Amino acid sequence: MWANRDWVGRSLPAGTPAGRELDAYARVVNAVEGNTTFYATPDAATIDRWRTATAPGFRFVFKLPREITHDWRLRNTTAELGIFLDRIEPLGDRLGPLMIQLPASFRPDDLPVLAAFLDTVSTSFAWSVEVRHLAFHAGGDAERLLNDLLHERSVNRVVLDSRPVFDGPRETPEEIDAWEKKPRVPVRAVATGEQPIVRFIGQIDANPPYWKKWVDTVVRWLDQGRRPVVFLHTPDNLVSPELCRRFHAEVADQSDEPNLPPAPPVPTQDGLELG
Repeated sequence: MWANRDWVGRSLPAGTPAGRELDAYARVVNAVEGNTTFYATPDAATIDRWRTATAPGFRFVFKLPREITHDWRLRNTTAELGIFLDRIEPLGDRLGPLMIQLPASFRPDDLPVLAAFLDTVSTSFAWSVEVRHLAFHAGGDAERLLNDLLHERSVNRVVLDSRPVFDGPRETPEEIDAWEKKPRVPVRAVATGEQPIVRFIGQIDANPPYWKKWVDTVVRWLDQGRRPVVFLHTPDNLVSPELCRRFHAEVADQSDEPNLPPAPPVPTQDGLELG
């Protein structure tokens, strides 16, 4: 998300008007996890506005509509997928890997369905897959088959790390809600494509070992020539943009690889022109 009014005056300039948050957000960080597309496909005017609000180098990582991934579970979705892809295609170079986020009920015996779906999608787009069923995180045959499937098709695996949520603290309403609702899955830092995606959820300073391991992993992936995408969330997301900049700085301090995109300039409260 980008339209978090709690960021205005903190991570975004104090004068950021409602409806123009993306313009400001895109000058603080260089990617966003587009959760809105999971619930509804944006209209053409919205897509045009999103492109205008961002500069080259910014990336939208959109989730496929839930109708495709959860309701129809990747079966018989050619028409719906075509409508969605046609709608977002004008974003062009602003598009990161499209995210196929599958429910926990998507089991190992559903892998042939995923394989058939991936074999029909357009290679004009980059793709990623997030799975929630525990068998895909257990290090056994199911996980190996999934990783092989994604590797053979150069599809990125999304790695969810919610461990800090369950290690605490658990004091605020947001922290308690995250503890009750976030998926609990083992973490395996695997890269099956050129752009592995990490979704890190938790209070960073309370659990620094997790943060440090991801900095090291991203540096290693960059050294391998990959272009990882990292999203950092907290239960209330108040400091997420600040954490993104901090993470980028720590990675940049350890790697001079050209695959690491530069962070946007540090924003100022009165020096951000919104047009």
